[in-house]
Amino acid sequence: METFIQPKITGYRQLSEAEAALMNEGKALAVQVGAYIETLRVLHPEFDQRWISIGATQLQQGFMAVARGIARPETF
Repeated sequence: METFIQPKITGYRQLSEAEAALMNEGKALAVQVGAYIETLRVLHPEFDQRWISIGATQLQQGFMAVARGIARPETF
């Protein structure tokens, strides 16, 4: 893995390689889940799309919360 020192972002710290790997793993899982949601939307319009959208939003919030848990920002 390449070494990358990110520019300082207020409230954030530099992630370790292990933390960055976990963050990237979560991002890859989110892409898979997003593809699943898209399948439900496009190939199955007979499903209750309101609930599909609610689920999609809550899954996005969950992935964002996990990323925040890994990053541990110092600000609100």
